[in-house]
Amino acid sequence: PGIVDEGASRMADNEQKAMQLVADAEKKIKSAQGFLGSLFGSSSKMEEACEMYARAANMFKMSKKWSAAGSAFCEAASLHLKCGSRHDAASCFVDAGTCYKKSDPQEAINCHLKAIEIYTDMGRFTIAAKHHMTIAEIYESEVVDIEKAMSHYEQAADYFKGEESTSSANKCMLYVAKYAAQLEQYEKAIDIYEQVAASSLDNPLLKYSSKEYFFRAAL
Repeated sequence: PGIVDEGASRMADNEQKAMQLVADAEKKIKSAQGFLGSLFGSSSKMEEACEMYARAANMFKMSKKWSAAGSAFCEAASLHLKCGSRHDAASCFVDAGTCYKKSDPQEAINCHLKAIEIYTDMGRFTIAAKHHMTIAEIYESEVVDIEKAMSHYEQAADYFKGEESTSSANKCMLYVAKYAAQLEQYEKAIDIYEQVAASSLDNPLLKYSSKEYFFRAAL
């Protein structure tokens, strides 16, 4: 019991520290937005507020306050965008999505979509594809919407194809085929298995798998 009490006390302490950091970050933003703040280094104050939100988010994580952690990461992401740090903003949205996945799957999806928007705008399509896969996995296991999972696997596959990542694209399309068959969209499933088999024949590393995909298409 003593160890449990000590753990609970530490978590509560971390939560208090996190809440204080959020309050300090909000004050920092207000001072940066004031007249004097605009004259004396508002950008550095915004950067300090970003760091405070990120530290708060990690404290909330240690307290297992997942929604509060996600919210703090989102605040940090918004500030990074205002400061023009798009890559940092995208990373914070991803961190927020990871936290929200434990408490609010729909909000997790929203955060990953915001990250994807930034990554595609920056031309980082492979990273965007990976986050579409993450969203698809949330739709598979948390929200349970197979059609939306299929849609995000297809989008991921498109981005992977554009980046010449045939193996990753095929992996995504096999998920699409699997769910198409579950939804009785048999023609779509067969077409995908045949396409994957054909593309596997063109690739020496994937050639051994092509027979399996042709066999699945025949089924």
